[in-house]
Amino acid sequence: MDQHNAHHGHEHGHGTFKQYLVGFVLSIVLTIIPLLIVLNDLLQGTAAIVVLIGTGALQFIVQLLFFMHLREEKKPRYNLMSLLFGLVILVTIVGGSMWIMLYNGVGHH
Repeated sequence: MDQHNAHHGHEHGHGTFKQYLVGFVLSIVLTIIPLLIVLNDLLQGTAAIVVLIGTGALQFIVQLLFFMHLREEKKPRYNLMSLLFGLVILVTIVGGSMWIMLYNGVGHH
């Protein structure tokens, strides 16, 4: 009985085969959609950008939920805190780079 409970408690942090399969299929679909749009010129301009960013954001969420198990994490949520800290650094670097390129570009004296 104790072995069964210990084994069950150990598996709580891991996804089931069905969860991994659903995550994998969603990842494939969210990769194929923008690929088909770009390769077949189905959308142009702003519409294409919106779909590409939207599918990228959904892909990010699928990866976090199905493969990084953020929803199953116990307290304290170190993975979530690390992710948020990484996102703050990413936004700071990208935002700072865009700011520098925008206001220190050629022709702006």
